[in-house]
Amino acid sequence: MEPSPRVAPDPDRPVNVPLFAVAGAVTVANIYFPQPLLAAVARGLDVSERTAGLIAPAAQIGYALGILLLVPAADTARLRRLTSVLLCLTCVALLVAAAAPDVVTLALATLALSTTTVLPQILTPVAAVLAGPGRQGRVVGLVGLGLTLGSTLSRTVSGAVTDASGSWRVAYVVAAVATGALLFVLPRRLPVRLGARGRTSYAGLLAGLPRLLAVHRDLRVSALLGACVFAAFSVFWTVLAFHLAAPPLGYGPGAAGLFGALTLPAALLSATAGPLTDRYGASAVGAGGLVLAGLGLGAAGLAPHSPVTLVAGANLLVVGVSSCQVANQARIFGIGRAVAARVNTVFMLATFGGGALGALTGAWLYAAHGWSAALLAAGVFVAAGAPVAVCSARPAVPSCVPGGRREAGGIRPRTPQGDHHA
Repeated sequence: MEPSPRVAPDPDRPVNVPLFAVAGAVTVANIYFPQPLLAAVARGLDVSERTAGLIAPAAQIGYALGILLLVPAADTARLRRLTSVLLCLTCVALLVAAAAPDVVTLALATLALSTTTVLPQILTPVAAVLAGPGRQGRVVGLVGLGLTLGSTLSRTVSGAVTDASGSWRVAYVVAAVATGALLFVLPRRLPVRLGARGRTSYAGLLAGLPRLLAVHRDLRVSALLGACVFAAFSVFWTVLAFHLAAPPLGYGPGAAGLFGALTLPAALLSATAGPLTDRYGASAVGAGGLVLAGLGLGAAGLAPHSPVTLVAGANLLVVGVSSCQVANQARIFGIGRAVAARVNTVFMLATFGGGALGALTGAWLYAAHGWSAALLAAGVFVAAGAPVAVCSARPAVPSCVPGGRREAGGIRPRTPQGDHHA
């Protein structure tokens, strides 16, 4: 693993947090906007709800593949060129999905577009590196807010577009236009590279991922927690559209998408997770997020036909999962600049692997046993993360800070992040 200088802000290329947040929101929306459309897709393509439900795990699996195969290259690649190529490929795949004649084509197009729309997981480590120590939690939290807004509001927009146009295909066209617009703004605002050009080959970057997981305890903790909470998150949002469309509720795609707008308070509240992580450490914030997620699932399960309770549960789940995400990423970015994209690769691969498992589990359980069974599975995923959160706690030392002068990825941090308050 090549050494690199100590992480420091780049005065020549300050982090443009609003742009990064908007770009992250637009691109991450491509993973989530189809979820409220699944019932409409089932009707439009004349397939069962269980078959249409495969679109959700296809998106999660594709995203995980993109994180594994593409994000590690950001440690050494030319970021502007990489970003432009990924945006172009995503636009093409979205347009193919819009014209898909059958569910197989739609699933393959979804797999392709979610593989190339991994820009959020490149922008996040770039933002953290440009921010420098002491501000990483805050910056990751603000960029994470953009991702949360993109994932939640995309459901509202896609549902509204589908209701207004009468076709789920129009939502894919809108997504392609929004993604393509970033080509004219984003690449020129990125640094040329995330770090120094390394001698490690692309194959070497991929081959070194397991060693990062083996060497860094913080990465193992974040990966396990990320997988657990995102599995629960995916269960809920995958089956919500089917639950709302079924009697006695009987809502359409627009109502299912409206849940994205109704969780806006939770998305905004999740921005506080960054400063809290800088101050109190990732373990405390992550544990709190697990509790909130569990409470949200409990509320949705106890009153399954109350729209008010479902909205309250969705808000608790969103703020809980988003807080865990921010805390986990702040923890791993303390490992060092030389490996920022690669540790994010390992973390997000675990997270979206959990998401794919959750989506598959939710779709199957809902079709076989209904809403309560699906939410029970989501609760099991949250409960599985509790022992990891408890064991990760380090009294008096924020868990997102490498202890002392411990070597991490070729870097010896001289100043713990937890001693700074941005």
